[in-house]
Amino acid sequence: MGHHEAGTYSGGMVGHHDAGEHDRGSMPGHESGANGGGGIGDLGVLGLRLVAGGLLAGHGAQKLFGWFGGNGLEGTSGWLESMGFTPGKQWALLAGASEFGGGMLTALGLLHPLGPIASLGAMATASIDVHGGKPIWATEGGAELPVVYMAAAVALATAGPGAFSLDRALGIKVPKELVALGVLAVAAGIVAAETREKPAAANEEVAGGEL
Repeated sequence: MGHHEAGTYSGGMVGHHDAGEHDRGSMPGHESGANGGGGIGDLGVLGLRLVAGGLLAGHGAQKLFGWFGGNGLEGTSGWLESMGFTPGKQWALLAGASEFGGGMLTALGLLHPLGPIASLGAMATASIDVHGGKPIWATEGGAELPVVYMAAAVALATAGPGAFSLDRALGIKVPKELVALGVLAVAAGIVAAETREKPAAANEEVAGGEL
């Protein structure tokens, strides 16, 4: 774990090591540069943030704005209502914000780890309500994609945003209390989603087809 001030969260801070670690034979290229720059590990975190966060943000933009061939807010609202998420518009806004907002914060490395945490809400709900009861593979309608997103979110939340992030550039460290509040909010959203009154047979083929 990286060294950070009490009461703030910085994750694992990939690429930063305790003093003396280089004397214990750390692999060349994995340590941060002497000038505070990032190492190979930080490049890996950057790539994961940009790909997972960027794609998830695009997924949310389909729901919220109808971009990239998406159904927009109205189509997503109707689809969610068909599965018992009422009022549909509020749930659509929540799902879209989880994906678009969480994805953007993740890609930018801003206010870490709130971005990865926020994305977990929509992905967990999708895994249960859209893909639940099916084989895991996407070709079978299973939860393969949201599970991959969740794995990336957990990995990033625990590893830290890396050197190539807005948090590092701006010196931002999110208070641990805010991180805990974010986790509780996401957990509450998942509980609310899974304790709603569910229709006998949800129609997953209508507009919006996937959380």
